[in-house]
Amino acid sequence: MIKLSIRIRSVIGYFLCLSLGIFCANKSFAQQPDLVKYVNTLQGTHSEWSLSYGNTYPTVGLPFAVHFFSAQTGENGNGWKYRYQDNTIRGFQQVHQCSPWMNDYAVFSLMPGVGDLIVNEHERALKFSHENEIAKPNYYAVTFDNGIKSEISPVERGAHMRFTFPKKGKAHLVLDGYTKDAEIKIFPKERKIVGYVNNGRFVPDNFKSYFVIVFNKDFQSHGVWENVGGKVTPGSDYDEGKGVGAYLEFAPGTQVEVKMASSYISPAQAELNFSEELADNKNFEATKAKAYTIWNTLLNRVFVEGGSEEEKATFYSCLFRANLFSRKFYEIDAEGQPNYFSPYDGKIHAGYMYTDNGFWDTFRGQFPLSNILHTEMQGRYMQSLLDAQQQAGFFPTWSNPGMSGVMIGNHAISLLTDAWAKGIHTFNPDSALQAYYHEVTNKGPWGGSNGREGWQEYFTKGFIPYGDIHESTAKTLEYAYDDFCAYQLAKMTGNTFYEEVFAKQMYNYKNVFDPEVNFVRGRLANGEWRPDFDPFEWGGPFTEANAWQYTWSVMHDINGLINLIGGEKLFNEKLDQFFTMEQTINYGSYKQEIHEMREMILAQMGQYAHGNQPTQHVAYLYNFSAEPWKSQKQVRLVTSNLYNATEKGYPGDEDQGQMSSWYVLSALGIYSVCPGTDEYVIGSPIFQKATITLENGKKFIINAKNNNAENVYIKSAHLNGESHDKNFIHYTDIINGGELTFEMSNTPNLNRGISKEAKPFSLSLKN
Repeated sequence: MIKLSIRIRSVIGYFLCLSLGIFCANKSFAQQPDLVKYVNTLQGTHSEWSLSYGNTYPTVGLPFAVHFFSAQTGENGNGWKYRYQDNTIRGFQQVHQCSPWMNDYAVFSLMPGVGDLIVNEHERALKFSHENEIAKPNYYAVTFDNGIKSEISPVERGAHMRFTFPKKGKAHLVLDGYTKDAEIKIFPKERKIVGYVNNGRFVPDNFKSYFVIVFNKDFQSHGVWENVGGKVTPGSDYDEGKGVGAYLEFAPGTQVEVKMASSYISPAQAELNFSEELADNKNFEATKAKAYTIWNTLLNRVFVEGGSEEEKATFYSCLFRANLFSRKFYEIDAEGQPNYFSPYDGKIHAGYMYTDNGFWDTFRGQFPLSNILHTEMQGRYMQSLLDAQQQAGFFPTWSNPGMSGVMIGNHAISLLTDAWAKGIHTFNPDSALQAYYHEVTNKGPWGGSNGREGWQEYFTKGFIPYGDIHESTAKTLEYAYDDFCAYQLAKMTGNTFYEEVFAKQMYNYKNVFDPEVNFVRGRLANGEWRPDFDPFEWGGPFTEANAWQYTWSVMHDINGLINLIGGEKLFNEKLDQFFTMEQTINYGSYKQEIHEMREMILAQMGQYAHGNQPTQHVAYLYNFSAEPWKSQKQVRLVTSNLYNATEKGYPGDEDQGQMSSWYVLSALGIYSVCPGTDEYVIGSPIFQKATITLENGKKFIINAKNNNAENVYIKSAHLNGESHDKNFIHYTDIINGGELTFEMSNTPNLNRGISKEAKPFSLSLKN
């Protein structure tokens, strides 16, 4: 009785909030400019294994939502689920994929057909033209050459679809259970299908995505099928096994609306998700409008003025992708409380959980951007990292949705330290440091970055020896940065024990720098350098890069790197050479061209490989060496030459929002060279004005007077009316609200930002 009363009050409160929300949404809709119009979710979709222009798909979903949806041109199980160069679609999927290299999980699809029933994924594929396609965050639509129109609009834990069939021919919908186990139950009288799918590489044994799908039109016939042998069983209401699915027939010319919701917890939770998020949406247009309002409200939180329409399209398309990952992995129970099925231990827990992210990519820009825009979510996220560590024994490094250990480093500590440095104190720092110490003194079972590979040698020798351990020098550099973050968190929170533990290790980058060749390089276990050094050789001691690219990966101590290279003059000369030199490539241990090499060549910026993360901060490094105007020029070259809003919109893998976040921050005129500090380094803003509306209601405004494509240099700067000669601003400058004003020029100001005080954070003394 008590629970019932609580539930009734909850429902009444829900409708009151909903009514107020609709009123406020309508009011804000009238006030806010339409920024959704600028977003092209096809940005980056013209990709394949050998060349990435983003490796994205036309995502239909809400910000950080549990489920996304996408048109599917690639066959089941193919990581390249949608390629712009394809001309047929075989399904509309529930998707969660954060990278084609990781593939997807919890996938099923619906596909319309007309005429004879065709279930096979290759044979049912229909031709389409991009001219008949709309791809927006809140709405995807395509009209096939045969006249069928398919539409999708999202909710947080499901979607609303609409299929309009031609007047002639039988109308079919095929539900495909994808690559692994599935269960199908059809309830014709209720116009409903329920069941589950269980697919994915990094999931617990008991993982299931339970779904409920409800149609607004009667079935004329139905049945089940399986995609392994293609067996079709007409009239059957149930099947379970590998790749099982269903088919439905509707009257010719029908327009069918389909509502679907899913849960990782239980069938009952799937029904609750459906009830809370979809049941009250009167029709497809209502769902579409709500999704539009959510996205337009978020996009308006970073309102840019000036610049070209093309630049606005690029900016808002990137801002869209910067707000997709990490994905929420929790659900709201009948009492309004968050719960989740853990992708780490396979149990149900109370609280918040987030997943689908590779931290090697995203610690650099995506999380520092979210710390500005989404402080509440970031606070929940940091505690979820500690919860994941307790459930799995190690921090996640690339979750998809569970532990994988893919890529290198232990960058969860970067996320935690960056949040703490920026005032997000929702977790116990001593627990975080204790967990990190366990992380870096053990090797876990799930790949090279699960725990720390080579930790004994790293702590005793001060570097990872080349030979038995793959990518040894890159790992040494990443570990040194991560240990700086642990040192920084300990120092900020008064934990002298861990401060002393990591005070030495954070300088280990010096042990792989050879002053004879002026590069970092591979070092053998006996202390000798790996012979036959070639700075153009990819692989070997490096990760998807060469010595030219990885030498700059000392984000926490750029002054120390300047000293190793021989001072500011030589450092700047080396940077100049890096951006302008020949584009020589030695395949090295890869023995063939990998897509990152090809993308570097296409960029035509010397050895600068923006398509891969280790160099994405390098354009900002002149700020540390008394030539900040060169950073201003170089950043604008990258934003103008390597990004656009088209299907070829990125210079490499977009990587869960990192490349998009780099663009968003850089377009605003700032970037996080060293996450784990409270500083954002200044570059060169694209727009004349940008207004950031923060969660606390305050606004931070960036004015760039006389800004245009030629005026890329900062003549002068003022922060809140005071002259600002520094090459950085603090997080508190942003989050407390204020105004940063630049006077832009087409000629560099050689006297601004060159003092010691002007230089951003670095461990070593400023030059």
